[in-house]
Amino acid sequence: MIRKLFSVLISAVFLFSSLGTAFAEVPNTANGKLEAVEKAVYGAAQTGAIVERIERLENDYEGTKGSGGMMDRINTLYDTTFDNTNTPSILTQLNALEWTISHDVSMDSVQSRVSKMENVINGKNSDGSFKSRIESLASFAFGSTTIPLTQVAVPANTLVKVSLVTPINAKNLKAGDIVKYQAAEDVIENDMLIITKGAPGEGVIKKVSQAKNFGRDAEIEIDFKDIEAVDGSLMAMTLGEESKKNMEQLGMAAGASLAGMIVLGPIGIIGGAFVKGKNINLPEGTELYIQTSSDNNVYAIPTTGN
Repeated sequence: MIRKLFSVLISAVFLFSSLGTAFAEVPNTANGKLEAVEKAVYGAAQTGAIVERIERLENDYEGTKGSGGMMDRINTLYDTTFDNTNTPSILTQLNALEWTISHDVSMDSVQSRVSKMENVINGKNSDGSFKSRIESLASFAFGSTTIPLTQVAVPANTLVKVSLVTPINAKNLKAGDIVKYQAAEDVIENDMLIITKGAPGEGVIKKVSQAKNFGRDAEIEIDFKDIEAVDGSLMAMTLGEESKKNMEQLGMAAGASLAGMIVLGPIGIIGGAFVKGKNINLPEGTELYIQTSSDNNVYAIPTTGN
């Protein structure tokens, strides 16, 4: 009976839809793309004249000034940071390096991540551009300045264990609120690293109904949208049958919290009129399973020998 109620409760409380894009939405303007690069590289958008901001990024990346018009130079910086079409992006390279060196991937800025890895390996920071410093780290990690990336197919319904970064409490949430989460462990298929532990994911609250009298439990409708693969692309996620089955069978923290919602308070004097339904309260760190909602092709990192 409890098992049946638990299964019904999961379906009723968490309703997920699937949305996914290759990259986070960025305004296709000079300042929009420039700010996206600055946030990735330095941790925050910079101030000052656009030409000065462009030249600073170019110097930090390559050690030289770029060529072409303003938008061409910004697009080059943007593609270098995020795009894997021709060569691994800076972010993908750092993901691979961090995982190979420490089996952990951070969400810090490029500047911070490069410095931390250099300190771990050499005990000090190096001079030069990010490109030369990353190549030096790659030579140490892989024996080559080229990071070994292979495109692999990730089928729909691939399970991903995630941990909540944003607490989910029906009393404090409203439609439109952002829910952040991260991968709770590496996702490895056929010795290829698809998603790294700590990879960020982001969803949005679609609807909230508070707990009411007559034992009516709170409900939250959430779109968990997508999670970042090791190559920086976003994979659409959903709560489907596979993830619900795993939550139920493994008795995970999220499952325990959900199951606890069926325990009602003291019975009121008028046929349960004063019985208050249970609130939904999943704290930060709560682990649950979600799954890919469609097939994906991503660049993955070989794990053999790491």
